Amino acid sequence: MEKKLRILLIGAHPDDVDGCGGGIALKYVKAGHVVRFLSVTDGRCGHHELPPEAVIARRRAEADEVARIAGVTYDVWNIPDGELEATLENRRRMICYIRAFNPDVVFVHRPNDYHADHRNTSLLVQDASYLLQVPNLYPEAPAMRRMPVIMFYSDRFKNPPFSPDVVVPIDDVIDQKYQLLHCHKSQYYEWLPYTANKLEQVPAGDAERLAWFRAPLLPRDHVVTKEDITAIPVHSHSEYREGKFAAFCRDQLRERYGDAADKILFAEAFEISEYGRRPAPAEWAELFML
Repeated sequence: MEKKLRILLIGAHPDDVDGCGGGIALKYVKAGHVVRFLSVTDGRCGHHELPPEAVIARRRAEADEVARIAGVTYDVWNIPDGELEATLENRRRMICYIRAFNPDVVFVHRPNDYHADHRNTSLLVQDASYLLQVPNLYPEAPAMRRMPVIMFYSDRFKNPPFSPDVVVPIDDVIDQKYQLLHCHKSQYYEWLPYTANKLEQVPAGDAERLAWFRAPLLPRDHVVTKEDITAIPVHSHSEYREGKFAAFCRDQLRERYGDAADKILFAEAFEISEYGRRPAPAEWAELFML
């Protein structure tokens, strides 16, 4: 490793970062880089039975468990879930926070997401981007000397559609990524099944829940294709969802990995934001664990 990178993954809620970029985060940690997760809101609305203060405490504990397993710092701001706005006060907080960490790469939601908190998190990072280098604005947090690269997480929205600039294989950390997701029990085994009217399908045992969450499993006996991925409907983080970008971006993977790309089952994909620094061609492999 030529340089120890500083990597910041930002999400609107606890568990957003883990699902959108948990794989690449684990690869960064494995390579010896410094990784920080930030949830901009406290997640208080993410439950159908518990009162807000109980949900906040539970989701904080889940984030702490992720931090322990992954080897990252996991910050959670005290902004109420569902009420995030791209205000000047929140912009100032975001600018000072990013400056203090001084990241090389920032990951965040795209601005056209379905959830207002996701959109406003993205907007706060975009509004902060140029101002990160302006010394006379918020001098209590020294301005950054170099603009970070800003990357968007993948999503399914079509206006405009997500367009991957980098596809990162995560087969080597997929089991660990599922362990991170498994920490967010209040979400993946309670709240989200409730919203999908599938709460009765969730098993009781810990191991059984993780197996249910990961199923159906991708086939291991042939190259997984787009047709395989779209053949059956699946829930939020089955192997078919985690394998989407390896299948849909197979040609892009082959350009980098040749025939070995056909053996890649799992990948995360990211789109570059025009508001951050664009890496030189020689930087991509180091910046994105390729």
